[in-house]
Amino acid sequence: MTMTYRGTIALITGASSGLGVEFATQFAARGADVVLVARRIERLEQLAAELHDRFGVTATALEFDLAVPDAGGRLRAELAERGITVQTVINNAGFGTRGLFAEEDAAVLASEIQLNVAALVDVSRAFLPDLLAAAGGPASGALVNIASTAAYQPTPFMAVYGATKAFVLHFTEAVAFETRESGLKVLALSPGATRTEFFDVVGSEAAAVGRFQTPEQVVSAALRALDKRSTPASLVSGRANAATAAATGLLPRGALLAVSGRVMAD
Repeated sequence: MTMTYRGTIALITGASSGLGVEFATQFAARGADVVLVARRIERLEQLAAELHDRFGVTATALEFDLAVPDAGGRLRAELAERGITVQTVINNAGFGTRGLFAEEDAAVLASEIQLNVAALVDVSRAFLPDLLAAAGGPASGALVNIASTAAYQPTPFMAVYGATKAFVLHFTEAVAFETRESGLKVLALSPGATRTEFFDVVGSEAAAVGRFQTPEQVVSAALRALDKRSTPASLVSGRANAATAAATGLLPRGALLAVSGRVMAD
């Protein structure tokens, strides 16, 4: 079954590039109005115009910095002032760093944790009551949090990034269980290496493990999972990535750490 999101509004964070653009495009293609959130307003406005022209949906561009305290409450208040109530939230905003932990910039690491973890939790908590209120009805939506294949094992040389994504995975699975009777679809999506600006921010493709996917492949996999009557709490995008993630559960922790360390060092 292919779900339609006509009559709903989807909020996408990190919507100025990569997976955020693709989520906005695919939800708009299914009839959803979209709220595009990021700091690069020019890109958001261009994307909003394109989505309106292509799909006839209402696309709202909102310049907003999620790396601030109470980001979720402030964002929800901003939308309430505009008369916007969302039924779907895609927590896509985030970034990664690479290097020896002892040598990384402490302020950058704090921002990484704030955006990848604190803001995601804050946004999820702020909007979850609205999502639950709509769940199971004609305007039912979803909560999708972007984790990573890095969530499935320790990631030396990307220690903080991997840990933030492990948090996202476990947090989202727990929320999915808590809300399992509501009708709301809650999904932790774990992409592997994807052709986005992520590695431009990291500064190297050395952190990429496995074959690259496109944003379209990753987001299409997520929507197929949401189309299912019983949506899984978590999904690894790509068969090879899924097999690798599953294999991590078969290794002793020490062996897993050694393998991960060698792979990330290479």
